[in-house]
Amino acid sequence: MQPSDAYFVALGDGRYRPTEHAVGAWQEGEIHFAPLAGLLTHAVERHRADVGAAPLRLGRIAFDILGFLALEDVAVRVETRRPGRTIELTEATASIAGRDVAIARAWHSVEVDTRAVAGGEAEPLPSPEAMRPSAFAAEWGGGYVRSVELRVAGDGAPGRNRAWKRTTHPLVEGEEASALARWIGLVDGANGIAVRERPDAWMFPNLDLTIHLHREPEGPWVGFDTRVAFGPTGQGETHTALHDERGHVGHASQTLTVRPTPTR
Repeated sequence: MQPSDAYFVALGDGRYRPTEHAVGAWQEGEIHFAPLAGLLTHAVERHRADVGAAPLRLGRIAFDILGFLALEDVAVRVETRRPGRTIELTEATASIAGRDVAIARAWHSVEVDTRAVAGGEAEPLPSPEAMRPSAFAAEWGGGYVRSVELRVAGDGAPGRNRAWKRTTHPLVEGEEASALARWIGLVDGANGIAVRERPDAWMFPNLDLTIHLHREPEGPWVGFDTRVAFGPTGQGETHTALHDERGHVGHASQTLTVRPTPTR
């Protein structure tokens, strides 16, 4: 790993090297998916700028995790799957050691003034300043968890929590990443914020992450109002109302695979 304050170091030609701040929480030698999601968002934005795409707004970005995210150089390729002046679908694929490990599909749509009919937001969160710092890094391992600041409401229960998260670390060294890409790079890990069971007894990694936005988020803080459910046959789900300091901006969902933590 290359020493850097960022999560990834740009190597050129769509290749990126993860740093110690990108290390995952479930096992050694893996990349946490949160910064990788931010990197794929960054790649989508760079591609759209390079091809001169229309100035559209991100409405949904869906990530599928295809395999183990080894802590090695990441190659990213991007293509426009559905071009358009008002609606566009872009796909970014991350590969490690020649194997595809994650795919992002981003829908963008035209910006229209709909303030007259806007509504339906989730209940607001208390501000970050009204919540208390959390030492959740002691429960989870990995450089990514240590790289973020978490504040919690203090009224959580198993599978239920309200929290804010931010980081001072840049997403990419060597390329300018947008505030949106950095913000999305903090969304994954909701299942680790609202745990139902201790991770030293049960594993519940996510297979995917889908983010829907009805407004572009602002500022460095990501607000989580999260619920986690486990079923009786090894499946689980996480649903989160996402916020910035102005209010509700959208939702995130994760599919979980639940199983006992192997004994060593």
